[in-house]
Amino acid sequence: MGANFGKNYKISIFGESHGTALGVNIDGIPAGTELDLEFISQEMRRRAPGRSKLTTPRVEKDEFEILSGFLDGKTTGTPLAMIIRNSNQRSKDYSELKRKPRPGHADWSGFNRYNGFNDIRGSGHFSGRITASLVFAGAIAKQILKEQGILIAAHIKSVKDIKDRDFVESDITEENIDKLRNMTLPVLNEEIVEKIEKAVEKTREEKDSLGGIVELMVTGLPAGIGDPYFESMESELSRMIFSVPATKGIEFGAGFGITEMTGYEANDEMFYDEKGNIKSFTNNNGGIIGGITTGMPISFKVAIKPTASIEKAQKNCES
Repeated sequence: MGANFGKNYKISIFGESHGTALGVNIDGIPAGTELDLEFISQEMRRRAPGRSKLTTPRVEKDEFEILSGFLDGKTTGTPLAMIIRNSNQRSKDYSELKRKPRPGHADWSGFNRYNGFNDIRGSGHFSGRITASLVFAGAIAKQILKEQGILIAAHIKSVKDIKDRDFVESDITEENIDKLRNMTLPVLNEEIVEKIEKAVEKTREEKDSLGGIVELMVTGLPAGIGDPYFESMESELSRMIFSVPATKGIEFGAGFGITEMTGYEANDEMFYDEKGNIKSFTNNNGGIIGGITTGMPISFKVAIKPTASIEKAQKNCES
């Protein structure tokens, strides 16, 4: 099972949605790294369901326990192990899914991959619940990167046909990132919040669900990071992004829209900024060319499919 990722910062995740616990083992955190546990807890709460009427009703506190690699507020240099004990286990709700796989879920594909031995409860290891481990590892990585002047921001770009504006580099400040982190619906144009809420509620009343697009931007990365071909920056980022359940697409910079441009329009013309750094007037390539960072912000959008768990009846087959 592909539950491991990374080279310098290696993570290995484990657990199932309705098992005893889930967690992550992280190898590669420098010894003496001070961790902001409150920041990690805030990130975990952002991921946890039950925070608003727009999310799944399942309630999990996502209280983490660090088992090793951490002492007196700092990392020891050895692997850092974390677990989250599941408190909301409803195994009996899923007893029939072994023979009646649900459309849109990994029940059928997982059954075939693991010969029926996989834990089907709450989608098991395929559940979005497992992203709690990714959020924990990501919260630590964010702290390490921030110390190096690298900032990461994300917002909801669209829900169905309701669209937010695109990020611009000036949006990526600590103040704006904190503002987005504290919003139930993190958008740049707050006028669309009510529209999204109404669309979600209307769809829920119809016993259905919606998908959307998330836009991310990374600033502070110098030019020259990455490699061509099989270890390109796009390849490595995409590999991790597609580890998030329900991800169905990704595009960097202008993405598929770049196909509608001419070469002259698509090429990002360059200039020297006031500090003598080489920048570009546009960022159609999303801060990456040849698989290597250009020094411009890394910009990409991620497509998230509609939640598969819906109340509307659909056809399925018995296995």
